[in-house]
Amino acid sequence: MEKKTVILQSNYLPWKGYFDLINDSDTFCFYDEVKYTKNDWRNRNQLYTKNGLQWISIPINKDAVNKKISEVELPENWQNEHYKTIKYAYGRAPYFSNLLPFMEDFYKENNFKYLSEFNQYSIQQISKFIGIRTNFVNSKNFDLRGDKVQRLINLIKNIEATEYITGPSALNYLSGQEHLFSENNIKLTYKNYTNYPEYKQLTSPFENYVSIFDLLANIHKDEILHYICSRKK
Repeated sequence: MEKKTVILQSNYLPWKGYFDLINDSDTFCFYDEVKYTKNDWRNRNQLYTKNGLQWISIPINKDAVNKKISEVELPENWQNEHYKTIKYAYGRAPYFSNLLPFMEDFYKENNFKYLSEFNQYSIQQISKFIGIRTNFVNSKNFDLRGDKVQRLINLIKNIEATEYITGPSALNYLSGQEHLFSENNIKLTYKNYTNYPEYKQLTSPFENYVSIFDLLANIHKDEILHYICSRKK
């Protein structure tokens, strides 16, 4: 029986393509047992307001670059500021009501010690809301051995997957080692992030690469899955 998996670092309020990958997989594995990278998507994303693009970032201590993603601690008193920023950005969006339960949950009702903890929780809650039924697992619960590619292959085998789906940026990462997947009876598939349908945003021109919150604020709940999926299960 074929089983598809995606193995990816957790991001902060990721863009729709991230959720497209989740929807493509039978099992999605958070891969936060790798080094934290500065100025990346782990702790920040972009909103698209009536005034244009706006970064929203969690302030992370400088020593985080010496830690794994799963070890990066969150600062104190950041959640209220993000709550206000998102409300200001999307308060007049037609489906702002879609965001309110998440905002209350993520920024008011719960406190998180680690960045990874927040990201993984928020991604899973948003996935449920959208209607994605993928199974989530965490790489920390598996035995991670070998170099960067062998670790991936071992993880895929432990998940008992037959196909590994990854983004186009992995072309360089896996260059010259793709044969290792076929040698282990794993199909390697590179995701194509093209032909997403556009939707009405708060301003123009249309921006693809913004947080999933933009889509949630501007589209009816029953139509969201259509706008994140290049192909459905």
